[in-house]
Amino acid sequence: MSTPSASRFTDRELSWLDFNQRVLELAQDKEVPLLERIRFLAIFNSNLDEFFMVRVASLKRKIEAGVVNVNSAGYAPREQMEVVLKRTHELVERQSKCFHEDLIPELSKIRVNFLTWDDLSESEIVYLQDLFTSKIYPVLTPLGVDPAHPFPHISGLSLNIGIQLRNPQSLEEFFARVKIPLNLPRFIATSDGAKNRYIPLELLIRKNLSQLFPGMEMLTHYTFRLTRNQDMELDEEETDDILLTLEKELQKRRFGPPVRLEVPLDIPAKILADLAYELEIDESEIIKYQEPLDLTGLNQIADLEISNLKFSPFSSSTPPQFTEIEDDSPEEFFAALRHGEILLHHPYDSFTNTVVKFLESAAADPNVLAIKQTLYRTSGDSPIMNALIEAAEAGKQVLAVVEIRARFDEMANMKWARKLEDAGVHVVYGLLGLKTHAKLSLVVREEPSGIRRYCHVGTGNYNPKTARFYDDFGLLSADFSLCDDLTKLFNQLSGFAPSTTFARLLVAPKTLRSGILARIENEINNHSAGKPSGIRFKLNSLLDEEIIEALYKASNVGVPVKLVVRGICALKAGVPGLSENIVVRSVLGRFLEHTRIYNFVAAGENEYWIGSADLMHRNLDRRIESLIRVERSDHKLELDQAISEDLSDDLSTWHLIEGDKWHRKVSDGAGNKLQTPQEVMIKRKRRLPS
Repeated sequence: MSTPSASRFTDRELSWLDFNQRVLELAQDKEVPLLERIRFLAIFNSNLDEFFMVRVASLKRKIEAGVVNVNSAGYAPREQMEVVLKRTHELVERQSKCFHEDLIPELSKIRVNFLTWDDLSESEIVYLQDLFTSKIYPVLTPLGVDPAHPFPHISGLSLNIGIQLRNPQSLEEFFARVKIPLNLPRFIATSDGAKNRYIPLELLIRKNLSQLFPGMEMLTHYTFRLTRNQDMELDEEETDDILLTLEKELQKRRFGPPVRLEVPLDIPAKILADLAYELEIDESEIIKYQEPLDLTGLNQIADLEISNLKFSPFSSSTPPQFTEIEDDSPEEFFAALRHGEILLHHPYDSFTNTVVKFLESAAADPNVLAIKQTLYRTSGDSPIMNALIEAAEAGKQVLAVVEIRARFDEMANMKWARKLEDAGVHVVYGLLGLKTHAKLSLVVREEPSGIRRYCHVGTGNYNPKTARFYDDFGLLSADFSLCDDLTKLFNQLSGFAPSTTFARLLVAPKTLRSGILARIENEINNHSAGKPSGIRFKLNSLLDEEIIEALYKASNVGVPVKLVVRGICALKAGVPGLSENIVVRSVLGRFLEHTRIYNFVAAGENEYWIGSADLMHRNLDRRIESLIRVERSDHKLELDQAISEDLSDDLSTWHLIEGDKWHRKVSDGAGNKLQTPQEVMIKRKRRLPS
């Protein structure tokens, strides 16, 4: 079924699967170090888990609710589900082939071996059996099914062994299930001194099932893995305590309906049918592939200390403005910001020595009166949280806007919220119905000249761990206008200030959409008037139809539109009569591209904006997001260099062609291997003095 818009947009879910295919292509790339290829395969599988838990689950809910309306790409939910599952089966088959026919043989060449039971030596078998008896057997809980024991609850993403048993006296047959413990290594070393020889944990357990069911006959056994709907529907208008309501919803999430069943290729048809019946899962939602199931566990292998099979070591550097500052001198740190705004590019610039140091200096400085901070995702042992707690305990006014609805980080954020409150921090959860995704920090300091404010605005989360491998920009500033903007925005988030206006910010859901659209229209007008024009965006996802239509309009009048999109891209590039003047690239690699940059030529003024927002409905309409206008010419040049390299035909990236087809360019016309933008950036940063 199609609509007039169907030829104008790529389906969201199919575009996401295109993105995950690009991740898989990195696992298949023989130019990537071997253990990094293993990690990319684990990432591919982890991505797919979340896709089913959220996106496929949402699609299934629409089908069950009887929704038949087509989306902007022309798909009704049932038809969309069919193409999504078909494409998923193809990708899973491809990843299985990559693992078994490519990566395992390559690993064996460097003596990292995945073994079967028949491959083991006698001494290895003795070691493994002792290991099972002493450390694994006590942890296992066999669950049988009979009239007194109903079919057990199968938790989402758990790996399980299903067993068909027979009582030799009565000849009755039974089903039993053993859950593979998550707190044991996914792959077991075959001896204490074994040099990288492994078997899957479930293989060792399967070889010892008789110890779990003594006196019973083993008819057959097989592994299976279930994925459940993990998406939540939270009605904030119907609750008096969002924290309590969210906790209850998180408990329910464990029991979400099944959306996917993974099983081995050789599982008997009758057994599979019985299992699917008990789990209430449709045949189309069953995915078969060669064992082992659940390749997210390959991170264990990727973590092996074999340096020549990994990316060469890279350490972030401290920007020159901070290199001479003494560790215990907050005054020197803030003085550096008074000299001018500082643009940070992580992970090349150290997050710890800049952003973390900013908040630690504020917490330790007796002249700081207040700290205000948004928190979306952070690390479990976060020095930023510790700095906020230290500041509150020292008597400073501390406000934390904690987004407790950050998907899959809800529980961690609730724990931090309570810990912050216990320390005296004012904790708020943002505005009703809107997630707070903006990345903002504000410090208020008393100085001889009066009150002075300092701030940080970024594209990435306040998470020191992910900052080591996420590509993000941020700005440290003492600019009055920007700090005043942040003061107003924090007042919106903690109180009531709906009519606020800003000098250097575009803020969703009020002004960001209209601000982007107005600037696109301005480029169209400039081009029509013979003035310099052009649009360049770098972002994670481009999905909003209104923005895409505006970009099509700009393209059709001749405005050059160049986009760098890591993930979902609903826009079609290079389509005659629609998007001839639109170029789309995608960059994936060692670091996760997380930056959002928006550049408008603006008749030569060359506007640059950075911030937290992608161009999706949720970012523009259902979240608190912010973009900051970059002022300094040297900062604009740095942003220009970053986005220009991503768009360069002389570097290796993925190109969106013929509307919705992604092609990876890896070599030039002469067959010479091309560098990636990240490789170029690493080399340049290594040459710069720290």
